[in-house]
Amino acid sequence: MLKKLNTMYFSATGTTKKVLDEIAEKLLKNIDILKGDTIDFTLPDIRKNSVLFSENDILLIGIPVYAGRVPNVLLKYLNSIKGKRSKAIPIVLYGNRNYDDALIELNDILSNNGFDVIAAASFIGEHSFSYTLAKNRPDASDLSIARNFGDEIYNKIKKNIDKDLNIKGLHPYRKYYIPKDEVGNPVDIRKITPKTNNTCIDCKLCVEICPMGSIDYEDVSILNGICIKCGACIKRCPTNSKYFDDEGYLRHKRELEYEFKGRKSPDIFI
Repeated sequence: MLKKLNTMYFSATGTTKKVLDEIAEKLLKNIDILKGDTIDFTLPDIRKNSVLFSENDILLIGIPVYAGRVPNVLLKYLNSIKGKRSKAIPIVLYGNRNYDDALIELNDILSNNGFDVIAAASFIGEHSFSYTLAKNRPDASDLSIARNFGDEIYNKIKKNIDKDLNIKGLHPYRKYYIPKDEVGNPVDIRKITPKTNNTCIDCKLCVEICPMGSIDYEDVSILNGICIKCGACIKRCPTNSKYFDDEGYLRHKRELEYEFKGRKSPDIFI
């Protein structure tokens, strides 16, 4: 029976998409796997619609890790994605600190909504706060691992291997990772918002790419909703006009860059 590969992702700066593209391309080289839908749910309007997959569908789905967990702003949408014993491959991408319980949480969401999870993986991408932490990742080595993972997934499907996955993570899940100040007090960065400097050319790109639809069209220096610190408006601004200046945020950024600068490797579960 032919299988149809569907790809879904949230990828504000393109790193999650990059990994999924490599895995999908390798899977689609096999004649008995057909190309299905590609759903980029980074922007809010896409997340208004639920999705249903059939028994012959394979779902390759990728999200970023926020504070060691599935981003809470995505939970409602992820729980609207339903399968009918559809095969699923969850992927999480993190910024070189830790993915903690994000992968097992995404696995549980899929399993509870009608999917058979046959493989899973964590990959590393340049941290959304930084230009130096996991700089330029996923890189050539990561993408080679992604392609090999695609081969392993296909072999498992082809041979109909039924094997439980021992995905890293805890039940119950750990609380969201919280940064601390120099004396150990929690630092709440949730309400911190990006600033806009005078190099802005009002191109409106930041408005178009904000995953929460929060940036005001008439005045791009204003936020009308929450900021999830995804880095899209900062890293994709053509004139480098967006930035954070909150000291608690900047201290946390420096701490991450110092403490987690060693190279971490993808984890594969199959």
